[in-house]
Amino acid sequence: MDITSVGGLILGIFAVLLGQALEGGSIMSIVQPTAALIVFGGTIGATVLGFPLRVVLQAARSVSSVFKEKNVAPERMIEEILAFANKARREGIISLEPEMQRVKNSFLKKALTMAIDGTDPKVLKETMETELAHMEEHGEMPSKVFEAAGGFAPTIGILGAVLGLIHVMENLADPSKLGEGIAVAFVATVYGVGTANLVFLPIASKLKAKHRIEMALHEMLLQGAMSVQEGLNPRIIEEKLLAFLNEEQKARWKSKVDAAAKRKAA
Repeated sequence: MDITSVGGLILGIFAVLLGQALEGGSIMSIVQPTAALIVFGGTIGATVLGFPLRVVLQAARSVSSVFKEKNVAPERMIEEILAFANKARREGIISLEPEMQRVKNSFLKKALTMAIDGTDPKVLKETMETELAHMEEHGEMPSKVFEAAGGFAPTIGILGAVLGLIHVMENLADPSKLGEGIAVAFVATVYGVGTANLVFLPIASKLKAKHRIEMALHEMLLQGAMSVQEGLNPRIIEEKLLAFLNEEQKARWKSKVDAAAKRKAA
């Protein structure tokens, strides 16, 4: 579970509700089914209109990934690539063919299989970069859907508020109901601005961040596969791939390498 996503969502909603309570307002005063229908129904309708249905469904499915932490350590992928590089230098790249059965990452498996099959390096690079471009375009669509929803929601909220005020104006003959009616009307604005800035836009940002991490990982895998095909020294490959890691990941890698060296020396 991604603690930052869960914690951020809970903290944001809790802060708004607590602020309402501290100001002396009732939590139930911002529970208005009609306003919710206008804002959420209108936002969903506008979003579905703006994107193909398959993209909207893809975005809906991607919500679960916001709250899940992918357990994909790039260090393990580097270790796997270096093992392939060592074997390819000793026994030739064709010796990696039996190893492909245990490669779990489909992108790396495809790149290495093309290398084993003797594909020209230029063709391999062009093919895998085309796949990367498609992967990037496909992967960024969910965040665009939520960005759009984050843009629509406040405007639909204003629309709901205006509709509520129209209803209030129709009842000017009864001044005792004006205050309550105006308060109810502005709940739609709260829903629109609140969902946009506490839900839709943060989800879009988190999806973008996770997609960037995934794309960097696949770029690293492509560099690794091409380096294995070139027959580069594993130490050079290691330095190339470490450039894709952040400082924390590099520190973990260094600790792992140092520990392995100590065990070997002992």
